[in-house]
Amino acid sequence: MSPKLSHFNQDGRPQMVDVSNKDSTLRLSIAAGYLQLTSDILEVLTQGTTVKGSPWEVARLGAIAGVKATSMNIKLCHSLSIDSIEVDHYLDQKNSRAWLCVTVKAEGKTGVEMEALSGVTIGLLNLYDMLKAVSHSMTLGPIQLLFKSGGKSGIIANSWDICPWKPPPKFDVVKYPIPK
Repeated sequence: MSPKLSHFNQDGRPQMVDVSNKDSTLRLSIAAGYLQLTSDILEVLTQGTTVKGSPWEVARLGAIAGVKATSMNIKLCHSLSIDSIEVDHYLDQKNSRAWLCVTVKAEGKTGVEMEALSGVTIGLLNLYDMLKAVSHSMTLGPIQLLFKSGGKSGIIANSWDICPWKPPPKFDVVKYPIPK
């Protein structure tokens, strides 16, 4: 027997999950992902600015907007009141990767992992848009959930060997250093 998917009713039709009986708890999710760059794009990003402005700052704003617009883009996501969004970036020059990490916190009845994943995705798409004048030869992703806590699933921590960020060792640790 396959697992029951929560976003379908008994007739197999899509539905928003009813969270009315769930307790409100502090929710935290962290996601990360990268753009694979070519050497010419890496050179431009290393310089820190383009004719359009700072690619990293536009990516940061895009990530924040992506978090806030999640329920508009992911049709069965609940609209949430977000308490905190943190966006970090890292340029891995050795492997030609432009990384983003998005941390989302909210007090609520449903998790914020879709918001974190959406933030990374939209942030990286904004970075792509800033750099495409140099070349369209960038690859988006992969993108992965690193950490989730606060719901009935408990704490979920996914390791990703190539990622510069690691899941926090404790729930209350939100920031952790980028390796040098």
